[in-house]
Amino acid sequence: MDSLFILLLFVLVLSIFLGFELINKVPSTLHTPLMSGANAISGITIVGALLSSGSESTFLTTILGTAAVFFATVNVVGGYLVTNRMLGMFKKK
Repeated sequence: MDSLFILLLFVLVLSIFLGFELINKVPSTLHTPLMSGANAISGITIVGALLSSGSESTFLTTILGTAAVFFATVNVVGGYLVTNRMLGMFKKK
């Protein structure tokens, strides 16, 4: 159990570091299109979080799943709002 926790902690720290480095290397003109593409991934995250929060494993699993549903939903809604605003910039006046 202890080695599994260390492995999961290593994966979490590595993904945080790689995500930070990747976002810093992307030019600012590409941030909005990448965010709209990430909405599909967040939609998949919502499905997984719903399954996790609805499972009757432990109380901690339910709490973490519910938090994941909330944060993934905020990400999807924010991404769609930014995408809508970006597309509005290309409409003719």
